[in-house]
Amino acid sequence: MKHGRCLLLLASLLPAACGDLPQPFLGNPGAEGRILAQPPPSRLAVPAPPNALLPDAAADQFSDTLAKALRAQEIPAVQGPAQPGDWRLDVSASLQGDAVRPVYRVLDPTGKERGESDGTPIPSAAWASASSATLSSAATAAAPNIASLLTSIEAAIQRADPNSLYNRPARVLVPEVTGAPGDGNLALTRQMRSILGQLGPVVQTTPAGADFIVQGQVKVVPIAGGQQRVEIQWIIRTPSGDERGRVVQLNDVPAGTLNGYWGDIATVVAQEAAGGVRDVLLRQSGRDPTASPAKPAPAGQAPRPASS
Repeated sequence: MKHGRCLLLLASLLPAACGDLPQPFLGNPGAEGRILAQPPPSRLAVPAPPNALLPDAAADQFSDTLAKALRAQEIPAVQGPAQPGDWRLDVSASLQGDAVRPVYRVLDPTGKERGESDGTPIPSAAWASASSATLSSAATAAAPNIASLLTSIEAAIQRADPNSLYNRPARVLVPEVTGAPGDGNLALTRQMRSILGQLGPVVQTTPAGADFIVQGQVKVVPIAGGQQRVEIQWIIRTPSGDERGRVVQLNDVPAGTLNGYWGDIATVVAQEAAGGVRDVLLRQSGRDPTASPAKPAPAGQAPRPASS
């Protein structure tokens, strides 16, 4: 049986229906999997600490090392004095017995302290030596806790604002998918709008008032063995064009498989991707995706109409 006719007979992408026809995208988003962006905080300035029991040169080195460690935690930290609009990380240290305990305080752009994190005590002799290894170890140990503190601060700010995305569903524009063969653009667009709408976001077909834009892009390239590699990307951006995350699906299918009607394949693709898109939107809203267990309807079941 040829793959083209097999596709027409395929009702639920069941392997028993068509022998060697693969199950594109079903439970297999590809090697890239889902790429989910974390919400980027505002820029965090890390000035050289004057009260950290360090010589001036070592204080400069420590602020630079700490900024690098925070960037490794995906915090946009910069070494140096705060500029207007920057958050600031102030570092101090105190002697407690034969150890030095660093303290890290986060200040908002108005100078108001928003929280603090205690560092791991360090032997006073090691801290006094201010070696690169000691400063690097202290920065590396402190960075994850500071990142968690920033996340908690951001969540508190979001919760306090009744108009924030934390307290309302995101409004999402899903424009027409591009690049798919056959009726893929129309089918994928329709299914993503419908299934994503079941998961909580308010799905729109016009840009007015949208918080995010979810753009689907399909690329099909020939590969060896009479196959085609199909890459589908769902890119989440703000209306200003700032990318906040993406979901990538990769699969190899027999050449020509998707040149006609996508049918249930589009449903499965959207089901596999919509959860990842939803997770990006929730994280961007300051919420925990694991706390919202909504799932799309199974393939073949009529989904609830999306909001517009």
